[in-house]
Amino acid sequence: MVTGPTVSLPWAVVDAAGREVEPVSAYLRDRLLGDVSPLTCRSYAFDLLRWFRVLWTVDVGWERATEAEVAAMVGWLRAARNPQRKRHREGGHPPGSVNPTTGKRILPTGYAPATIAHSLSVVHGFYAFHLHFGRGPVLNPVPENRARRSALAHRSPIEAPARHRRGRLRPKVPVRQPRAIPDAQWDELFAQMRCTRDRALLACYVSSGARASELLGVQLSDIDWHKGQLWVISKGTRERQPVPVSPEALAHLAAYLDEAGLPGPGEPVWRTRRGEVKPLTYWAARRILQRTTEHLGMNWTLHDARHTAATRLARDPAMTLAEVQTILRHAHITTTALYTVVGLEDLVDKLAEHYSRPQQPAAWSQQYDPEDVAVVFGAR
Repeated sequence: MVTGPTVSLPWAVVDAAGREVEPVSAYLRDRLLGDVSPLTCRSYAFDLLRWFRVLWTVDVGWERATEAEVAAMVGWLRAARNPQRKRHREGGHPPGSVNPTTGKRILPTGYAPATIAHSLSVVHGFYAFHLHFGRGPVLNPVPENRARRSALAHRSPIEAPARHRRGRLRPKVPVRQPRAIPDAQWDELFAQMRCTRDRALLACYVSSGARASELLGVQLSDIDWHKGQLWVISKGTRERQPVPVSPEALAHLAAYLDEAGLPGPGEPVWRTRRGEVKPLTYWAARRILQRTTEHLGMNWTLHDARHTAATRLARDPAMTLAEVQTILRHAHITTTALYTVVGLEDLVDKLAEHYSRPQQPAAWSQQYDPEDVAVVFGAR
């Protein structure tokens, strides 16, 4: 995959000879006309690159693909190693295990079920697009799940979704529960930040609940010091929206700007500290936290800071769920409700008290005849 030649095609898939795969480019252009973001286009291009690699391996043209080739792709994704997971620190915990400090699972070496499911959806959309114009195979090679379509059709958002079978070749995708950083680990993590910029960045993340890429685009004109809020470009709607930020985070941010100097017009607030001054990228911010968590034996990520902010807001008795939804900018309140679920790690103290209390004997109301109780439950 390479950078596209025009604005209408930011990413392009090429073959081994460097030639652009025109059917993929046509589909990606259509997606951009449908107002998807360039990052979504990039994600689709990677999925289609995997699909065409399978077709090139089995020597089958894309217009002659069948369900057999789709099954080959799914089988390959289930068995192959994800090249993005090759990085592994020597002496660290093995892939797929659970970090004993955080209780959070370490990513395995293969492709996640959600990645496989996403690839199937993209390939299905690719063939549905070309079938609309009379190109490609007569039948979509990706099996359709009519039961799922029927279950989700005309459903009220306040009703629980009806149960349905998974479509053929579809993996079982587990529901990911949000994981908040415990307060003690958060204090330890924050204390290990090396500079004023890193402390300000982390404080803004955990108090605003903004996504990683959203916060990194904040400019000086986006800071409202009086109202205590930042203006960010929302990832979902791509609209400029306000997010709250705590007075403590603003104090750290002011200290950082006083130390590093004010950015120029149109330049982001978060910048590099070494060498030529450049905007802080997502991967650089990710590495800041990664370096600290590795030192502490943890595996928290930038997105976990958003989970932490959401969990703290959702468990505040003074905040309603609708108010938390507004702050987090969730499209559906059912997504916000996930942060109200109490995990087992939150019940450690209560469980310790429960186990320390002596077992109480069963006591029956005086209204019951003791002989009737003995007949039903047995004599004690």
